[in-house]
Amino acid sequence: MLLEGIETLLILSKEKTMSRTGSILYISQSAVSKRIANLENRLGKKLVVPDGRHIKLTADALALIERVGPSFHELSGLIFEQQALEDHTLIRFDCSETLVAGLLSHVMGQYFSHDPRITITTNHTPRIVEHVRSGKATLGLCAGYLPGNHGLKTFHLYNEPVFIVSQTPLQQLPQQIITNDLSNSANTYQASVLDHLAITPVMEMDSYTAAAQLALQGVAPALIPLSIVHTLSIAPRYCFSFDDLQPLFRPVHLCLRTMTYRSPRIKSLIAAIVDAVPRVTSEPWIKT
Repeated sequence: MLLEGIETLLILSKEKTMSRTGSILYISQSAVSKRIANLENRLGKKLVVPDGRHIKLTADALALIERVGPSFHELSGLIFEQQALEDHTLIRFDCSETLVAGLLSHVMGQYFSHDPRITITTNHTPRIVEHVRSGKATLGLCAGYLPGNHGLKTFHLYNEPVFIVSQTPLQQLPQQIITNDLSNSANTYQASVLDHLAITPVMEMDSYTAAAQLALQGVAPALIPLSIVHTLSIAPRYCFSFDDLQPLFRPVHLCLRTMTYRSPRIKSLIAAIVDAVPRVTSEPWIKT
């Protein structure tokens, strides 16, 4: 019951509402409230307080998360490692949404005929790493920089270039640009590069697709990775590359727990992805 309450608090700290937390845990909102109340009673501390439609963590809750969060995820991962990955075991593959669209769909369309016991979910890189560490995901496909001290086995697939998508031709770097969420720790490196180039992020989107569509409609130029350029079949005449943009490339990694790599099924899946990436990334644009 104690570990159940800790897990609920950790998810609640990110989702901010009882209802979204319940959706992730596949339990009712009232069950979430009961778990938190039981944890508060067990610890003798108030952990959450109402904050409009959301909840706010108390200082005691924040201290508890900082102290036990990493250990909880590691314990969950160690328990996960005790499970055998048999042929019928479901492999949970947590991925960056842009990479599912731009890279993974190509290889998985063929791979599912070989091993259909795979489910794909999408998340941002920090959450993917957290899920792999805790065993909630078997394998992760991440875009952008990984958090430090993640303790996972990684495979660097390639460095994905980025382009500026603009409705009107660009002869030089724009002064303003639409970016993806720069508060995401996988993307924060972009802020300093843009600042150095004297480019102001005018909007920070949660979706590269939305940013690209706004750029194509003339709202403002947008910083878009190659995988999205390919996926949306954006014509080359709308895509602009400058030497100064090279530091903005997105590293692409596979990550998993070291023990998980002992599974022949996982090795086979990783090999298929590693083999497919060079072919997918070298494909020409569809539109001209």
